[in-house]
Amino acid sequence: MFRDPRDKLHFAFHATPFRKFVVFMLGILFKPIMALDVQGAENLPTDGAAVLAANHVTNFDVIPMQLSIPRPIFFMGKASLFKIPVFRSRPPRLGAFPVYRGEKDEWAFRHAARVLEHGQVLGMFPEGTRSKGKGLSVAKTGSAHLALDANCPIVPMAVVGTDGFFKRFPRRNPVTVKILPPILPKPGETALSLTDRVMFALARELPADMRGVYAEAPKGFDK
Repeated sequence: MFRDPRDKLHFAFHATPFRKFVVFMLGILFKPIMALDVQGAENLPTDGAAVLAANHVTNFDVIPMQLSIPRPIFFMGKASLFKIPVFRSRPPRLGAFPVYRGEKDEWAFRHAARVLEHGQVLGMFPEGTRSKGKGLSVAKTGSAHLALDANCPIVPMAVVGTDGFFKRFPRRNPVTVKILPPILPKPGETALSLTDRVMFALARELPADMRGVYAEAPKGFDK
């Protein structure tokens, strides 16, 4: 019977002391270069499972996302990162878990479901990859499937400004994080319908040039 080698890794489903230390240090390191404006923090549930769905512009997105909320965010990370010896044991302690991109990764999907089963916040980028300034692309339905299976809310998070890091140095780079009201699955709703509701809500809070394919909702679209 095939056993996924990732099963040998020991994942924490809570905020470990190591994770708290790393987040604390990131706050110190990024304070001189990032002016973070957090809006709507009250919209994030204080406990219980939730999917945090954000737009994805750069690899720096995860830093203001985590610094914006008190709860730990559990993210998928490129599997290649876990092959580097210095990182091999650390991502699991940080809440990160490996995913093989470009293919259907059942292990990563099951692990994401476990994060929600433990009542934690699962960070997802529904687009699946960075937009690199081209605006939102068509989102995948994985986030919605997970929320439907766990019967938990999806909290859209709009992140703006991470593409400007280090371009304004020594001036601080402004980054805005908007946490939107939770979107609850409707009875009998499909993953595609839920995905569209999340993405159009997210697009409305982004600058016009970042909305991409979700710039204009179809006529009669049900929010």
